[in-house]
Amino acid sequence: MFTGLVEEIGVVERIESAPAGRRIAIRARLTLEGIAPGASIAVNGVCLTVVHIDAPPAKSTRGRLVADLLGRTWEVTTLGALTPGSAVNLERALRAGDRMGGHFVLGHVDGTGVVESRRTEGGDLVLRIAAPPGLAPGLVPRGSVAVDGVSLTVARVRGRRFDVHCIPATLERTTLGRLRPGAKVNLETDILGKYAQPPSGGGLTAASLEEKGF
Repeated sequence: MFTGLVEEIGVVERIESAPAGRRIAIRARLTLEGIAPGASIAVNGVCLTVVHIDAPPAKSTRGRLVADLLGRTWEVTTLGALTPGSAVNLERALRAGDRMGGHFVLGHVDGTGVVESRRTEGGDLVLRIAAPPGLAPGLVPRGSVAVDGVSLTVARVRGRRFDVHCIPATLERTTLGRLRPGAKVNLETDILGKYAQPPSGGGLTAASLEEKGF
């Protein structure tokens, strides 16, 4: 479980073939603290399992984390487009007792979207993203969505297209400010919205609650 509050921007060092798919090595510093092989880490919103860590020689320098990607993950997320030198959003898994910010993010990407436009509104960067058709029901104005692992509030929804506002602090701490029209992003809709709107389309209504005695 994650929060969508990115802790650090890491840099892909190398990508290699592995028995189950791919193995990715990422240079990082803050996100190496307090984790060990077997820990979960979100890379651009995708939950991966750490298999190896090279601790940094000093606190001011970067070390390395290595994680394996299944072939399916490589195919259905944007991680398959990463190359050495790519910047990625990193977040360690939520621990018991941690303060909860952002929203509940599982790291199970629902699909990939495409950035259609970017504009400045006040001091914010506004991104318009086109989501796959199946994700549209989970996009609710003022609801939450994770874009490349970043917790954001949905500002507007028009069919499959939705707008999100990125404040300066978000742009400074994540890779979202580097996105340009045509870029693909990992999307995960709010888990609470998924429970309220199950795939059958039978969402919670006053009538359905009354029928169940509430």
